[in-house]
Amino acid sequence: MQSKKQKALEAAGWKIGSTEEFLALTPDEVAYIDIKLALGHSLRELRLESNLSQVALAKLVFTSQSRVAKMEAGDPSVSIDLILKSLFALGATPGDVARTISTTPSPE
Repeated sequence: MQSKKQKALEAAGWKIGSTEEFLALTPDEVAYIDIKLALGHSLRELRLESNLSQVALAKLVFTSQSRVAKMEAGDPSVSIDLILKSLFALGATPGDVARTISTTPSPE
């Protein structure tokens, strides 16, 4: 956010903060969300590299297209198990998953 805009909002009584502060998330919750989002992003990249549609991936892992879209978006209703199963179905290795997880920002 631009400094000028932030100052104007604060002058109007708005409080500027992080998502973590607003939702009162613990560092563990932040780490979980960051990892899930990173895995979903990795899934999307790998699916696109494989030239597969969401429908084709859904058929591959016996789920629906809407579920694949939710996995890629980090929807909280999707289990990490399904995301991992989908990554492995696309050829990801445990090392690939470990690299994805290890490059997520750590909560402070």
